[in-house]
Amino acid sequence: MIIVGLDYGTERIGAAISDELEVAAHPLPTIETDGQELDRIAELVKERRVELVVVGMPLRMNGTEGIQARKVRGFVKALARRLAGVDVVTTDERLTTAQAERALSAMGASARTRRQNVDRMAAQIILQRYMGRRAAQRGREGGP
Repeated sequence: MIIVGLDYGTERIGAAISDELEVAAHPLPTIETDGQELDRIAELVKERRVELVVVGMPLRMNGTEGIQARKVRGFVKALARRLAGVDVVTTDERLTTAQAERALSAMGASARTRRQNVDRMAAQIILQRYMGRRAAQRGREGGP
């Protein structure tokens, strides 16, 4: 199954895509949040034959939802309507941006490079974690 992971932001949406075996997440170009983002995501889903879209849910550290989480819920609703027939789910994204920032910094990326790549790397982390949980769940259920 091909899965796309999204890290929603008010200016940009980070994106990543899985391989068919759901082993590795690969970053995709960032999508500008400019009113056309749903169309670009729909095009990506169609072109890549995506069957599932996972959107990071920015929960507070105590697990509650804040203003940004409500914005993400609105985006998810709109996206699900636009992608009729493709499942759109959310997953906890706590600390993914911080993890992406640390990874880019450890690679020696400049501040500019970090700003340009943090959203897509966060999406990659969101998707990789999601696939890891799916694999663990299948393992507990004894499935492939």
